[in-house]
Amino acid sequence: MVDAVSIDNTDGDARARSNVWRLAAAQALTGANAAVIFATGAIVGATLAPNPALATLPLSIYVVGLALATLPTGVIARRYGRRVAFMIGTGCGALCGVTSSLAILYGSFALFCLGTLLGGIYGAVAQSYRFAAADGASVAYRPRAIALVMAGGVFAGVLGPQLVQWTMDLWPPFLFAFSFAVQAIVALIAMAVLAGVDAPPPPPAERSGGRPLRVVARQPRFVVAVICGVVSYSIMNLMMTSAPLAMQMCGLSISDSNHGIQWHIVAMYGASFFTGPLIARFGALPVAAIGLVLEAVAALIDLSGTSALHFWSGLIVLGIGWNFGFVGASAMVLETHTEQERTKVQSFNDFLVFGTMAFGSLLSGTLLTSYGWTVVNIVAFPPILLALVVLIWLERRHRAATPDAS
Repeated sequence: MVDAVSIDNTDGDARARSNVWRLAAAQALTGANAAVIFATGAIVGATLAPNPALATLPLSIYVVGLALATLPTGVIARRYGRRVAFMIGTGCGALCGVTSSLAILYGSFALFCLGTLLGGIYGAVAQSYRFAAADGASVAYRPRAIALVMAGGVFAGVLGPQLVQWTMDLWPPFLFAFSFAVQAIVALIAMAVLAGVDAPPPPPAERSGGRPLRVVARQPRFVVAVICGVVSYSIMNLMMTSAPLAMQMCGLSISDSNHGIQWHIVAMYGASFFTGPLIARFGALPVAAIGLVLEAVAALIDLSGTSALHFWSGLIVLGIGWNFGFVGASAMVLETHTEQERTKVQSFNDFLVFGTMAFGSLLSGTLLTSYGWTVVNIVAFPPILLALVVLIWLERRHRAATPDAS
């Protein structure tokens, strides 16, 4: 295992703490982008799509945008600094809102897919906020910095769905058109917030230094971190993407759907107040394992009934599970690279996570419309079991290599 930077850089913590609050605010504003898309995407898709099976395609396109933009985001950050990448991402977020609003006004399914693609690019850049918070920080402070930035998403959980609730019918008869117009304004506010982040261009050593990526990627800890990140995010995305349309199919209202997504997002990011301290005390691996178990519990809740309470409870537990699983996996990634390797390794990790998630997301619409909500939840169990098995294997391997481990 390679420690990201073995020297305790307490001097860097002052700058990191200053950045954390701006990045947390940006996480809140950027999270509203995702909340609007996931709360409305399947419903708008069902209205505009030429085939009902394509209803969740715009949400899948969002995930494709996430996957496609992760490596370019890393390249831009490595060459020009993270702040340049942030400006490009928020610009795409504003274009997402404008394009999606026009798509609804003109009834264009293809244009709506383009809008969610731009939203995915915005989301990919936002994924680097958590790693940017750890730049230059001491080893002890990094998990807390990551968790605090992600905690900003609690506000997104309130802002996004409420934005939809307040604006969805302000442009009749074009449901949600005004919601996306407001979302574009929110992205521009995020751009202003991120402009103040202290993120100087990287030194020349970071642009060309470090080990080859293939060497880093062969580390068992990196492989397990990727598997946990892929499973925790993919399962959450599969169930969250399907939930609004599934609730509509079960006779529940759009308001029920909005409230479900709202509390899901609050749970996703609210758990960050606990994951940082838990990782600092117990380590990233057990926290990630708890997250995977909670995602399995969420699937069991969904299988037990189709009332609004069942959907809401399942989404809340799913959000907490995702946070533990994904923050734990992210902290594991930080333990596998040096300072010079950070942007290329972090962006490669995100590419693997979101690339795999994009493939699964493309199947979610067909899975729900063809086989139903029950099958969507049953599908979650095999990958969760796989991830838990590799976590147990890594823990036993670590203990075998550490004679003093109890």
